[in-house]
Parts: sequence; structure tokens; C-alpha cells
Amino acid sequence: MLTTISAYAIFAIPVLCLIFYKFIFRLLGIIIVPEDRIGLVTKKFVLFGDKKSLPEGRIFATEGEAGYQAKPLAPGIYFWYWIWQFDIELRPLTVIPTGKIGLVLAKDGKELETGWILARKIECDGFQDAEAFLKNGGRKGRQTAIITAGSYRINTFLFDVELTDITEIKENMVGIVTTMDGASIPSGQISGKSLDGHNNFQNVDAFLHGGGNKGLQQQVILAGSYNLNPWFVKVEEIHMTEIPIGSVGVVISYVGDEGEDVSGSEFKHGNIVSKGYKGVWAEPLGPGKYPLNTFVQKIELVPTTNLVLNWASARSESHQLDKNLSTITVRSKDGFPFNLDVSQIIHIPNYEAPKVIARFGNMNNLVSQVLEPTIGNYFRNSAQDSDVISFLGSRAERQDTARRYIGAVLNQYNVNAVDTLIGDIVPPESLMKTLTDRKLAEEQKVTYDTQKMAQETRQALEKETAIADIQKDIVKADQGVVIAERVADASVKKAQGEAQSLKLQAAAEAERVKLQASAESERIKLIAVAEAEKISKTGNAEAEKILAIGKAEAEAYQLAVSAMGEHNFTQLKITESIGKENIKVIPDILITGGNQDQNGALSGLLGLRLMEEMGKRKPQNDAEQS
Repeated sequence: MLTTISAYAIFAIPVLCLIFYKFIFRLLGIIIVPEDRIGLVTKKFVLFGDKKSLPEGRIFATEGEAGYQAKPLAPGIYFWYWIWQFDIELRPLTVIPTGKIGLVLAKDGKELETGWILARKIECDGFQDAEAFLKNGGRKGRQTAIITAGSYRINTFLFDVELTDITEIKENMVGIVTTMDGASIPSGQISGKSLDGHNNFQNVDAFLHGGGNKGLQQQVILAGSYNLNPWFVKVEEIHMTEIPIGSVGVVISYVGDEGEDVSGSEFKHGNIVSKGYKGVWAEPLGPGKYPLNTFVQKIELVPTTNLVLNWASARSESHQLDKNLSTITVRSKDGFPFNLDVSQIIHIPNYEAPKVIARFGNMNNLVSQVLEPTIGNYFRNSAQDSDVISFLGSRAERQDTARRYIGAVLNQYNVNAVDTLIGDIVPPESLMKTLTDRKLAEEQKVTYDTQKMAQETRQALEKETAIADIQKDIVKADQGVVIAERVADASVKKAQGEAQSLKLQAAAEAERVKLQASAESERIKLIAVAEAEKISKTGNAEAEKILAIGKAEAEAYQLAVSAMGEHNFTQLKITESIGKENIKVIPDILITGGNQDQNGALSGLLGLRLMEEMGKRKPQNDAEQS
């Protein structure tokens, strides 16, 4: 029991002390405000010497009047705040976290001026000095000023603070700004004028004091984080304007002052102005990304590379400028309609791009208003001066003529014509059949002529082949004659050689005998001087005899050759050789053909048969002889 009472006493004593502590301090008029709190004071009545009533229309006291007190109690100890005269409410500090801003609504102050939506900024230490706010002319309602991240001692009886996110503009995006307050937009303009010094619309009062207009703004904000008051501005994100490589962007500005026309006196199709003025800017934008306000400016892309446009129903380029173009139908001089595809290559220099846009507004209008009628009418007129066959046959010439004509026309519109190309030509089917049949007949004729020439060539070849075969026999016969002549000449030469050989042999023999005789004579002379002379004389006599014989035979041969001739002498020697060698010159059996009648032919056959029989019998006879 005692233990339970002790436990309650331990818990209750501090609570009672705290209650009595606050009650005692409040009775003594002492207020303690902690560090994380502020004291909001309400005065119930006034004593002698104080102002007793608030000014008309005011609900917060700045001079000690009864009611809500503008000045709060900061952390600390305060005296003479009697409990019967003052009501003190402790509230936490106003904290603005990171990534947020505080929007302030004042419940007391002067009335807003007519036409104002937001109350202008008053120096009041970020709304922490409520007395300064009210005394310096602060106005009730939504405030232009905001409070950024941090902790503030704000009298929340007087000010309501609303948290909101800071404004984020993402990469490659642009913020288009519309303001809710400011002067009206001047007549003839669609957006507010550009101003400096408002720090991307974060300093609302600088914008308003500078004469900023409410509504759509020319200026944009780029990627980043901004402390923008959403009661003052509304931001819409759009993508940055991208101009691809191979193109330029011609700027058409709907805002700005009226500028001087810089296109020159020869150009009479619209005003071209310098950058920053209203109209078509003379300087186009090159490839890249630009933070342009497309609500007040328009960008027309103009290709600066060679651009191909196809007048063909089945083909269109990626730029889609020719998507509405189709195959051109023309009618020839002889009344046949036919279709043809045409491709036109154009080039627009970047310095001519503003003139093209000023004249036509965009590239689609250039195609529909100039290129399409110019090219279509040219080929229709050209086809009427020729029949279909001639048109097909003179395609290259017509293409060159079209290129020069269309180039001259487009040059007047600040467009360069690079080339004109005629594509597929589709004549009428009935005419094509006629042409096809004619062409087939011509080709068949060419084929027949070619075959005829081939036959003639073959005949000539066979003739030459036959002549070549005969020529071979002729050459063979000629060569046989030459061989026979050479064989005869060889026989003559052989005979002459044999005769010369005999002469030489005789001379050699004579010389040999002479030398032998001389040797013998010398030998005998050495053996016996006495016998030498005898033998010498004998030998000399014998030698003279042999010499005389040789000379006689040589002279005889020479005289025979001179008398008979070399040919006859040779035949003589051959005959002598045949006789010495017993060579048969005349055959045992002679077979002749006889007269060219049946008996002659029969005799020849009998002769051949007789020879065969003798050939069979000869080996037997040889055997019998053996």
C-alpha cells in the first residue's frame, strides 16, 4: 500500500510542480518562451494611458491597443504579462524545408490598389517584423514576396504561410512564363515587353516596378531551379527548338518593334528585318538547339542541302514535301495520253532562305505554288509538240531542255535548280503493243540477216577448207619433184666424188710407191754401195712405171669424163659396178597392162597372180637347192 502511494507521489509531484510553476509564474506576470517557440499575444483590455481602440478596418494592434498584438514574443523571459490582461499562445517557429518556398497571405493591412492582384513587398525582415509590415504600408492579401528555406519567427495570427515546391526546368527544356499581375500589354502586341533586373521573374517587385506587363512574356527561363511565386507566374515547359544539320531556321517574330526592311528594293514580297524586330529575321539560325519562345516566334526549317522532289505516285522522300505530288499525265501531239515520272533537285542557299520564307511562308507553299505548276505545265506543253514515239526517242534532249527552262524559272524565286530528271515513261498499252510487235519484227529481221551471213561465212569457210586440202596435195607433189631433183643431184655429186676419190687414190698410191721406193733405195744403198746403184735404177724404173700407169689411168678418166660427160660417165661406172656385182637389172617377169581393154586388164591380173605363185614357190626352191 505504501509502495503504491510512493509511486504515485513520485509521478504526481513533478506534474503538480509544473502546473503550479506555470500558474505561479502566470500569476506573477512572468512568461518564459522556449528557443523553438514564439509567443503570440492577445491583449484583453487596456489600462489607463493606452489607446483603447484599433484604427478602422484594422484587427492587429501596433500601438498597444486591445486585440491581437502584431509583435510576437521571441524566445526569452518576459514580465508584467498578467494572466487577467494578456493571453499568451506559444507556437512553433515557421520552418521552410529545402526544395520548398513559403507563400505569404497577410490578414491585415491596407487594401490592395485597384487592378493589383498581389501586395507589393514591404521591408519587414521576411515577415518576422509584423509591426514594420503594418506601419510601413503593408497590404492585406497575397504577397509578392516569398520566404525561402529556413526557420522564421512569424506571427501566424497575422500571416498564413503556404508551402509549395520550387520551380524546376528540366534539361533541354524551356520555361514559357505567363505573369498574373502587372501593366496591360500594349496594343498591337501579343506579349509583355522584355525587362532586365528581375532575376528570371524571381524578383516580382523588380518586374512590377520596372513596368512589366501581365500575360504572356517574351523572355523564357532555362533549365534550373527557381524560387518563383506561383501566385505571380505560371510556367509551361516546352522543348528547346532544334535545327538539324543540313537545314537553317528562319525566325518569324510576332513581337518587337517595327523594323526597317533590309531585303533591298528589288525584293517586293515581304519585309525582312534585323534580329529582334517584328517580322522575318534576315539572319537565319544555323544547326543546333535554341531556347526560343515558340509562343511569340515561329521557326520555319529550310533545307540547305540538295532537295529531291518526286512527281511519282509510288515514291516520296523522307522530308515529305512531295507527299502530295503524283505522276504527271500528259497528252502527245498524236492524241495519246501517257504518264511520266519526274524528279526535280533544288538547292536553297542559307542566305536566300529568309527571302523564300518571306515570299511563300513555308516550304510546302513553295512546292505547291511554284514547283508543282511549273514542272507539270512544262512537260504537258512539251508533250503536245511531239508524238509519243518521238518523245521516247528524244528523252535526253528533253531532259536537258527542261533543266535549263526550270532553272531559269526557279532562279526568279531565289531557288537554285540543280537538275531535272525524267524517270519512267509509260505510253498507252495499245501503242506499246504496236511498238513491241514492230520491234520484234525488226529483231527477227536482224536475226535472219545474221543467220544468212553465218551461212555465207560457213560456205566461204568450206570453200577455203577444200582449197587448203588441195593445196596440201599440190605442195606434197611440188616437194616430191624437189626431192627427186635433189636425189638426182646427189647421185651426180656421188659419182663426181667417186671419180675424184679414184684420182686421189691413184695419186696417193703413186706417192706411196714412190716413198717406198725411196726408202728401199736408201736401205739398199746403206747395205751395199755397190748394189745401191743397181737397185736404185731398178727402183726408179719401177717407180716411173707405176707413176706412168697412174697418170695414164687418171688421164683416161679425165678424158672419159670430158668425152662422155659427167652424167654419162657416172652411168657407165654404175653399169660396170652392176656388172661386177652381178646385180639383176631386168626382172624375170614383166607385167604390163597392155591396151585399155578387157584383154589388157586380164593380162595384168594374170601377171599379178603369177608373181604371187612364184613368191610362194621360191622358198621351196631354195629348200630343194639346199
